[in-house]
Amino acid sequence: MNNGETILLDLEAQMHGIGLTLMAKKLDEIYRSPKYLGMDKLDLVSEILAPEYQDRTTKRLNNRLKNARLIGTPCDISKCVDSTIRQYTPAGAPKLLSSLKFIEDGLNVCILGASDSGKTYLAKALGTVACEKYRVSYNRCDEFLTALVDLKQSNYPKYERKVRKVLNFHLLIIDDFLLNTVTNERQVKVLLEVLEKRIELSRSTIVCSQREPDKWQAMIMNDAVSADAINKRVTKHYTIMIKHNE
Repeated sequence: MNNGETILLDLEAQMHGIGLTLMAKKLDEIYRSPKYLGMDKLDLVSEILAPEYQDRTTKRLNNRLKNARLIGTPCDISKCVDSTIRQYTPAGAPKLLSSLKFIEDGLNVCILGASDSGKTYLAKALGTVACEKYRVSYNRCDEFLTALVDLKQSNYPKYERKVRKVLNFHLLIIDDFLLNTVTNERQVKVLLEVLEKRIELSRSTIVCSQREPDKWQAMIMNDAVSADAINKRVTKHYTIMIKHNE
Protein backbone atom coordinates (compact mmCIF):
# COMPACT_ATOMS: atom_id res chain seq x y z
CA MET A 1 0.00 0.00 0.00
CA ASN A 2 1.47 3.35 -1.02
CA ASN A 3 1.91 6.26 1.34
CA GLY A 4 -0.99 8.24 -0.19
CA GLU A 5 -3.37 5.33 0.29
CA THR A 6 -2.24 4.94 3.89
CA ILE A 7 -2.83 8.62 4.64
CA LEU A 8 -6.21 8.44 2.92
CA LEU A 9 -7.39 5.50 4.99
CA ASP A 10 -6.10 7.17 8.16
CA LEU A 11 -7.97 10.40 7.35
CA GLU A 12 -11.14 8.49 6.54
CA ALA A 13 -10.90 6.60 9.83
CA GLN A 14 -10.49 9.87 11.72
CA MET A 15 -13.46 11.42 9.91
CA HIS A 16 -15.63 8.40 10.67
CA GLY A 17 -14.44 8.55 14.28
CA ILE A 18 -15.79 12.09 14.76
CA GLY A 19 -18.98 11.58 12.78
CA LEU A 20 -17.91 13.14 9.47
CA THR A 21 -19.11 10.18 7.43
CA LEU A 22 -20.15 12.16 4.38
CA MET A 23 -16.82 13.97 4.28
CA ALA A 24 -14.97 10.66 4.43
CA LYS A 25 -17.06 9.25 1.58
CA LYS A 26 -16.50 12.36 -0.55
CA LEU A 27 -12.75 12.35 0.13
CA ASP A 28 -12.47 8.74 -0.99
CA GLU A 29 -14.53 9.48 -4.12
CA ILE A 30 -12.40 12.47 -5.14
CA TYR A 31 -9.08 10.77 -4.34
CA ARG A 32 -9.95 7.92 -6.71
CA SER A 33 -11.21 10.19 -9.49
CA PRO A 34 -9.06 11.32 -12.48
CA LYS A 35 -9.45 15.00 -11.52
CA TYR A 36 -7.79 14.62 -8.10
CA LEU A 37 -4.18 15.42 -9.08
CA GLY A 38 -5.16 18.57 -10.97
CA MET A 39 -7.42 20.03 -8.30
CA ASP A 40 -6.69 23.31 -6.54
CA LYS A 41 -6.26 22.73 -2.80
CA LEU A 42 -9.11 25.08 -1.84
CA ASP A 43 -11.41 23.49 -4.41
CA LEU A 44 -10.54 20.11 -2.93
CA VAL A 45 -11.42 21.25 0.59
CA SER A 46 -14.63 22.85 -0.68
CA GLU A 47 -15.81 19.70 -2.42
CA ILE A 48 -14.99 17.47 0.54
CA LEU A 49 -16.82 19.77 2.97
CA ALA A 50 -19.92 20.47 0.83
CA PRO A 51 -22.01 17.30 1.43
CA GLU A 52 -21.37 17.33 5.19
CA TYR A 53 -22.22 21.01 5.46
CA GLN A 54 -25.41 20.58 3.40
CA ASP A 55 -26.54 17.60 5.44
CA ARG A 56 -25.99 19.33 8.77
CA THR A 57 -27.59 22.56 7.57
CA THR A 58 -30.67 20.64 6.40
CA LYS A 59 -30.94 18.74 9.68
CA ARG A 60 -30.60 21.95 11.70
CA LEU A 61 -33.29 23.65 9.63
CA ASN A 62 -35.66 20.69 9.96
CA ASN A 63 -35.11 20.62 13.73
CA ARG A 64 -35.85 24.32 13.98
CA LEU A 65 -38.98 23.95 11.82
CA LYS A 66 -40.14 21.05 13.99
CA ASN A 67 -39.54 22.94 17.23
CA ALA A 68 -41.30 25.99 15.78
CA ARG A 69 -44.30 23.82 14.80
CA LEU A 70 -43.72 24.78 11.19
CA ILE A 71 -42.44 21.46 9.84
CA GLY A 72 -44.18 20.55 6.59
CA THR A 73 -45.62 24.04 6.23
CA PRO A 74 -46.09 24.64 2.48
CA CYS A 75 -45.69 28.41 2.81
CA ASP A 76 -43.40 30.12 0.30
CA ILE A 77 -42.56 33.78 0.91
CA SER A 78 -41.99 34.28 -2.84
CA LYS A 79 -45.72 33.73 -3.35
CA CYS A 80 -46.63 36.60 -1.01
CA VAL A 81 -46.84 39.25 -3.73
CA ASP A 82 -49.50 41.72 -4.85
CA SER A 83 -51.92 40.25 -7.38
CA THR A 84 -55.49 40.63 -8.56
CA ILE A 85 -56.48 38.29 -5.72
CA ARG A 86 -54.46 39.74 -2.86
CA GLN A 87 -52.95 43.14 -2.06
CA TYR A 88 -50.54 44.04 0.72
CA THR A 89 -50.42 47.47 2.33
CA PRO A 90 -47.82 48.86 2.36
CA ALA A 91 -46.93 47.44 -1.04
CA GLY A 92 -43.93 45.12 -1.07
CA ALA A 93 -44.05 44.53 2.70
CA PRO A 94 -43.52 40.72 2.47
CA LYS A 95 -40.35 41.16 0.41
CA LEU A 96 -39.05 43.81 2.82
CA LEU A 97 -39.69 41.58 5.83
CA SER A 98 -38.20 38.51 4.14
CA SER A 99 -34.75 40.08 4.60
CA LEU A 100 -35.34 39.32 8.32
CA LYS A 101 -33.82 42.63 9.35
CA PHE A 102 -36.87 43.20 11.56
CA ILE A 103 -35.74 40.21 13.63
CA GLU A 104 -32.18 41.47 13.76
CA ASP A 105 -33.51 44.83 14.98
CA GLY A 106 -36.03 43.27 17.41
CA LEU A 107 -39.09 44.84 15.75
CA ASN A 108 -42.71 43.66 15.90
CA VAL A 109 -45.04 42.95 12.99
CA CYS A 110 -48.84 43.14 13.10
CA ILE A 111 -50.61 41.43 10.16
CA LEU A 112 -54.27 42.35 9.72
CA GLY A 113 -56.90 41.06 7.32
CA ALA A 114 -60.19 39.23 7.02
CA SER A 115 -60.52 35.47 7.41
CA ASP A 116 -58.70 33.57 4.62
CA SER A 117 -56.90 36.72 3.48
CA GLY A 118 -53.48 35.10 3.83
CA LYS A 119 -52.35 36.34 7.26
CA THR A 120 -51.34 32.92 8.52
CA TYR A 121 -49.66 32.07 5.22
CA LEU A 122 -47.50 35.19 5.37
CA ALA A 123 -46.62 34.68 9.05
CA LYS A 124 -45.68 31.04 8.51
CA ALA A 125 -43.72 31.90 5.36
CA LEU A 126 -41.70 34.46 7.32
CA GLY A 127 -41.27 31.96 10.15
CA THR A 128 -40.01 29.32 7.73
CA VAL A 129 -37.42 31.70 6.28
CA ALA A 130 -36.43 32.80 9.79
CA CYS A 131 -35.76 29.19 10.86
CA GLU A 132 -32.70 29.20 8.59
CA LYS A 133 -31.00 31.54 11.06
CA TYR A 134 -33.15 31.94 14.15
CA ARG A 135 -35.17 30.11 16.80
CA VAL A 136 -38.89 30.53 16.06
CA SER A 137 -42.15 29.55 17.75
CA TYR A 138 -45.59 29.50 16.10
CA ASN A 139 -48.68 29.58 18.38
CA ARG A 140 -52.42 30.13 18.25
CA CYS A 141 -53.42 32.85 20.70
CA ASP A 142 -56.10 30.99 22.70
CA GLU A 143 -53.98 27.86 23.18
CA PHE A 144 -50.86 29.90 23.97
CA LEU A 145 -52.48 32.01 26.70
CA THR A 146 -54.51 29.16 28.21
CA ALA A 147 -51.43 26.96 28.53
CA LEU A 148 -49.39 29.72 30.18
CA VAL A 149 -52.13 30.69 32.64
CA ASP A 150 -52.82 27.07 33.60
CA LEU A 151 -49.12 26.51 34.18
CA LYS A 152 -48.81 29.70 36.22
CA GLN A 153 -51.58 28.49 38.52
CA SER A 154 -50.42 24.89 38.83
CA ASN A 155 -46.63 25.16 38.85
CA TYR A 156 -45.16 28.64 39.11
CA PRO A 157 -41.45 27.64 38.86
CA LYS A 158 -42.25 25.70 35.68
CA TYR A 159 -44.22 28.70 34.39
CA GLU A 160 -41.20 30.94 34.94
CA ARG A 161 -39.01 28.52 32.97
CA LYS A 162 -41.59 28.42 30.19
CA VAL A 163 -41.76 32.22 30.00
CA ARG A 164 -37.96 32.41 29.83
CA LYS A 165 -38.09 29.98 26.91
CA VAL A 166 -40.77 32.08 25.18
CA LEU A 167 -38.71 35.22 25.69
CA ASN A 168 -35.62 33.60 24.20
CA PHE A 169 -37.20 32.82 20.84
CA HIS A 170 -35.83 35.23 18.26
CA LEU A 171 -39.27 35.26 16.63
CA LEU A 172 -42.58 34.52 18.36
CA ILE A 173 -45.66 34.19 16.11
CA ILE A 174 -49.10 34.57 17.71
CA ASP A 175 -51.86 33.69 15.24
CA ASP A 176 -55.64 34.22 15.55
CA PHE A 177 -54.89 37.08 17.93
CA LEU A 178 -57.99 37.99 20.01
CA LEU A 179 -60.15 35.91 17.70
CA ASN A 180 -62.28 34.99 20.70
CA THR A 181 -63.19 37.14 23.70
CA VAL A 182 -60.70 36.95 26.56
CA THR A 183 -62.71 36.74 29.78
CA ASN A 184 -59.84 35.69 32.03
CA GLU A 185 -57.96 38.67 33.44
CA ARG A 186 -54.94 36.42 34.06
CA GLN A 187 -54.61 35.83 30.32
CA VAL A 188 -54.49 39.58 29.68
CA LYS A 189 -51.75 40.01 32.29
CA VAL A 190 -49.71 37.14 30.86
CA LEU A 191 -50.07 38.52 27.33
CA LEU A 192 -48.91 41.96 28.42
CA GLU A 193 -46.00 40.48 30.37
CA VAL A 194 -44.78 38.48 27.36
CA LEU A 195 -45.16 41.38 24.91
CA GLU A 196 -43.49 43.89 27.22
CA LYS A 197 -40.53 41.70 28.15
CA ARG A 198 -39.91 40.68 24.54
CA ILE A 199 -39.75 44.36 23.56
CA GLU A 200 -37.31 45.02 26.40
CA LEU A 201 -35.13 42.17 25.13
CA SER A 202 -35.43 43.32 21.48
CA ARG A 203 -37.15 40.06 20.51
CA SER A 204 -39.52 40.18 17.54
CA THR A 205 -43.16 39.15 17.67
CA ILE A 206 -45.54 38.65 14.76
CA VAL A 207 -49.23 38.96 15.60
CA CYS A 208 -51.98 38.00 13.12
CA SER A 209 -55.51 39.29 13.68
CA GLN A 210 -58.67 39.55 11.64
CA ARG A 211 -59.81 42.31 13.97
CA GLU A 212 -58.37 45.79 13.61
CA PRO A 213 -56.76 47.25 16.75
CA ASP A 214 -59.66 49.60 17.47
CA LYS A 215 -61.83 46.48 18.00
CA TRP A 216 -59.48 44.80 20.47
CA GLN A 217 -60.92 46.53 23.53
CA ALA A 218 -64.23 44.73 23.05
CA MET A 219 -62.37 41.41 23.00
CA ILE A 220 -60.73 41.90 26.40
CA MET A 221 -63.64 42.73 28.69
CA ASN A 222 -63.78 46.32 27.41
CA ASP A 223 -60.59 47.01 29.36
CA ALA A 224 -59.49 50.24 27.67
CA VAL A 225 -56.18 50.46 29.56
CA SER A 226 -55.09 46.93 28.68
CA ALA A 227 -56.30 47.28 25.08
CA ASP A 228 -54.28 50.45 24.65
CA ALA A 229 -51.18 48.85 26.17
CA ILE A 230 -51.49 45.78 23.94
CA ASN A 231 -52.15 47.93 20.87
CA LYS A 232 -49.04 50.06 21.45
CA ARG A 233 -46.82 47.00 21.79
CA VAL A 234 -48.23 44.94 18.93
CA THR A 235 -48.39 47.78 16.40
CA LYS A 236 -45.21 49.49 17.63
CA HIS A 237 -43.22 48.93 14.43
CA TYR A 238 -44.77 47.31 11.33
CA THR A 239 -48.47 46.97 10.52
CA ILE A 240 -49.50 45.15 7.33
CA MET A 241 -53.01 45.03 5.96
CA ILE A 242 -53.93 42.25 3.54
CA LYS A 243 -56.93 42.76 1.26
CA HIS A 244 -58.30 39.59 -0.32
CA ASN A 245 -60.48 39.88 -3.40
CA GLU A 246 -62.59 36.77 -3.83
